[in-house]
Amino acid sequence: MRIGAEAPTLTLPDTEGGQHTFPDRDGRPTVVVFTCNHCPYALAWHDRLLRVARDYEDARFLAVNSNDAERYPADSYEAMRERVARDGGWPHPYLHDESQEVAREYGARTTPHVFVLDAEGRVRYQGAPDADHRDEAQGAAWLREALDAVREGREPARPETDPVGCSVKWR
Repeated sequence: MRIGAEAPTLTLPDTEGGQHTFPDRDGRPTVVVFTCNHCPYALAWHDRLLRVARDYEDARFLAVNSNDAERYPADSYEAMRERVARDGGWPHPYLHDESQEVAREYGARTTPHVFVLDAEGRVRYQGAPDADHRDEAQGAAWLREALDAVREGREPARPETDPVGCSVKWR
């Protein structure tokens, strides 16, 4: 999806058995992160992304796993459930995109691939969480900058960066 495009309304199941429809256009920004259980890039950025979700309680965060679980069993729905349970829970839902429809609609390319939507459901940022998955001190700075701008009603200074990570595992 291009910057400024309106995100389609989609529904996915979470690891707790619930359903989540997004964006919900409820007056707050939404962060959609395409991620998975096995990619070293996604795992390296995972704790930083959890901290952002905890720090920005006024935004809605959704993690989406769209990988082909037949070829990558570590990304199966059951493995997703086990990971969240093993981690003691996450501050946001972990959604399963078994059909890969959501990843295709968004144009997700990597894990992670981050999208920030404004309160009206328009894409205002897409790309990587920050400049270096190996540098914990980066703190998901690009995501934070984009969220701050969207929360203040501004356009992000850096609306798009190259997503870095493992490719989405398509069927």
